[in-house]
Amino acid sequence: MALVCALSVLSVPGPAGAVPLAGPPAAPPAAPDDPEPRSRNLQEVRAELDDLYHDAAVATDAYNAAEEEAKKQSDQIVKLANRIQQLQDKRDKLKDRAGAAARAQYRSGGVPPQAQLVLSDDPQEFLDGAQRVRQGQHATTTLVEELTTTQDDLQLYAKDAGLYWKELDEHREKQAKRKKTIESKIKAAEKLEKKLEKEERERLLQMEQDAAVQAQTAWLDTGILDEIKGKASARGAKAVAFATQQIGKPYVWGAEGPSSYDCSGLTSQAWAAAGRGIPRTSQEQWRQLPRIKVRDMRPGDLIIYHADASHVGMYIGKGAIVHAPRPGRDVTVAGAGSMPILGVVRPDK
Repeated sequence: MALVCALSVLSVPGPAGAVPLAGPPAAPPAAPDDPEPRSRNLQEVRAELDDLYHDAAVATDAYNAAEEEAKKQSDQIVKLANRIQQLQDKRDKLKDRAGAAARAQYRSGGVPPQAQLVLSDDPQEFLDGAQRVRQGQHATTTLVEELTTTQDDLQLYAKDAGLYWKELDEHREKQAKRKKTIESKIKAAEKLEKKLEKEERERLLQMEQDAAVQAQTAWLDTGILDEIKGKASARGAKAVAFATQQIGKPYVWGAEGPSSYDCSGLTSQAWAAAGRGIPRTSQEQWRQLPRIKVRDMRPGDLIIYHADASHVGMYIGKGAIVHAPRPGRDVTVAGAGSMPILGVVRPDK
């Protein structure tokens, strides 16, 4: 009905302008309240907003990927630091043992064990001493080798830690750049929306909703819903329950809950709550998770949207998804076909 009304308004002709008495006819200037030019302007504004928010979504996905990589680098550095500490403790103990051996030799007057054996008059003492000398020589050799290996390992782990630190810094630089990109796109979109009058903002929202309804209707008209009969798995049902409980919470880029989410933050946390860890970003979810046909999907599956996999929602059944749409919107239920579908992935296949 809203769409019919909107089309009716758009069809109303604007007031005619006066024709001059002389010279060629002049085109009538558009009246300030002429709905036709305003409609065209709002369409352009809507297209510009869609582009800005899409670019922000792409940058958010890249930011989240860099964030995940930075976390991995940090975890690896912590592991390396722990290993280096263990090796340093081991090295210190080996040095203490080596020092103890040197002190023992000093206490014996500095005479080598072999010389002490030669000076012995007791054959049995000589034989027992020879055995101890061999054991001592073997222990000393092993000690030196172990100390050398430990020193080498320390250098290797320290080098690895340095490389991970370098990569971590690089990822942090990328994060900072992408953060600026995201914030600039969102700021530009918000600035554009603020220039609109209240009535225009309401009409813009109505246009957005009408476009979603049209896309969903066209998707349903294909008869696809008659083919989708899959039932949620146990984990899928848990994921759906978690995701739907977040309805009403705001979209915030880079957020993973509990008070706000971005699109892939919602889906990844929902599946984490169901006991299944999945990639953090929509693009990695599309790349790594098993793909299925749309007609075979079931509640809990993830629908990936747009050609660049820049958005994701969770299918909850009956042709609907729950998703975090974009900045300025809350987690909500929408038609599964309200956006261009790239494909479907199943986390628990």
